[in-house]
Amino acid sequence: MTLSLLLAQAGQPELGWLSSKLLGVTLTSAEWVLWILVVLSVVSIAIMLERAVYFARHRLPDSEALAVRLARGDFEAARKAVEGRTGMEAAVIREALASSTQGADTVEQVIASTMARERPQYERFLSFLGTLGNNAPFIGLFGTVLGIIKAFHDLGSMSAKGAAIQQTVMAGISEALVATAVGLAVAIPAVVAFNIFNRQLKTLTSRANALGYALVGSLRAEGRTPESAPRAAEGR
Repeated sequence: MTLSLLLAQAGQPELGWLSSKLLGVTLTSAEWVLWILVVLSVVSIAIMLERAVYFARHRLPDSEALAVRLARGDFEAARKAVEGRTGMEAAVIREALASSTQGADTVEQVIASTMARERPQYERFLSFLGTLGNNAPFIGLFGTVLGIIKAFHDLGSMSAKGAAIQQTVMAGISEALVATAVGLAVAIPAVVAFNIFNRQLKTLTSRANALGYALVGSLRAEGRTPESAPRAAEGR
């Protein structure tokens, strides 16, 4: 009699107050985790489209040819090429040409200041994509854990045996694993987009630096300003 009583008590362990409260919270449906992932996915797609349009519109075509013109001292052509243009490269050339009368050292400082001012505009929202790519799988895993807890709790509270138990466990676990799959589906595009935009930003920064170096090098080599360029060309 005593042995049977001990076995019965072992089959129904007592939970502490905190454990019972946390269990009550985790036994709720994990569907709300899926809705969070869906919302985050929609936001990330909107950011990807917005950043793609921004990068496409704020870049200077044929910057390599423009760098050659600057190196040769054709400042007027460079000024016309960036007229009405937006973006880091155009801003660097425009600000550098405007301050070229103050000397090459001043132009270098202006270029650095302009790039520091323009760069945050390209980095906007990229931190969200990076954070989402790193943490979306964990959000999905959290939903999976909640689903598995609920599946085993339902299994422990039912009186079915045999195939019914197996069906209950497998159905609950397969439903719970959906959250992990959705988390990965949200994270992978975010990581890919984050890397692509970062690569494009590095390329734009390198091109802007090349344009600035070409202008500064031309100013230092010939010791002239854009206003004196036509007279120097006539003297040749």
